[in-house]
Amino acid sequence: MSKVYSISARFFGVVLMFMVAGSPCHDASAQVIALGSDFVSRYVWRGTDFGESASIQPSAVVEHGRFAATAWASYSLQPDGAGANELDLTVALELYRGHAGTVTIGGTDYYFPAPGASPLFDFSGDGDGSHFVEPFVRLDGPPAFPISLHGSFFAYNDPDRSAYVEAATSFIAASAEIGFVAGTVLSASDFYETSGFALVNVGITAEKAIAVSDAFALPIRVALTANPYQERLFLVVGISIVI
Repeated sequence: MSKVYSISARFFGVVLMFMVAGSPCHDASAQVIALGSDFVSRYVWRGTDFGESASIQPSAVVEHGRFAATAWASYSLQPDGAGANELDLTVALELYRGHAGTVTIGGTDYYFPAPGASPLFDFSGDGDGSHFVEPFVRLDGPPAFPISLHGSFFAYNDPDRSAYVEAATSFIAASAEIGFVAGTVLSASDFYETSGFALVNVGITAEKAIAVSDAFALPIRVALTANPYQERLFLVVGISIVI
């Protein structure tokens, strides 16, 4: 086992043990397992288009008390977009829940399985490896003040230690959920291709469930996203299937 792999494994091991130890005891009925997939016309993440093609994005989530573990991936539907394929593993713990909202901490391991270029066990650093580790903290306001704040930075495999901060809110209008988001990169970053502080993600989304039958509805989401720094604008549609 390489030193780099040990660091990454130790990080997630410590986080996992801390979360499990800090969670109250629950029986099996308290566990939630959600399986699903999104089908999107473009994979746009924090104002950047990955793959320039339609993508399928499967996911699996396990929740137990205040602990959650997620596996999420995005695969381009065009062969020449495979270099943007991605597989993320996230662990999160809700530290606080009360009248003021919630506070959640966690971390994500981003793995980019480009064909022949990113071996699974390549944990090299300085931007050369296959894995990027990003710890985060998220604050969600109560229903009376539905504002969410997200802050994160790449703690491993990014020489720039790129930091990202995002604010979001949502409300219901005409039976659809309307959301607004604004995100910034705080400094120069090769990962985000910025030369300094930059507004990279400004968007509005609308999501509505289309009834297919009395027992099944199909959520459809449309997002208009601008990246002022790159001077790009995206209109993306997505369909979700959740079991």
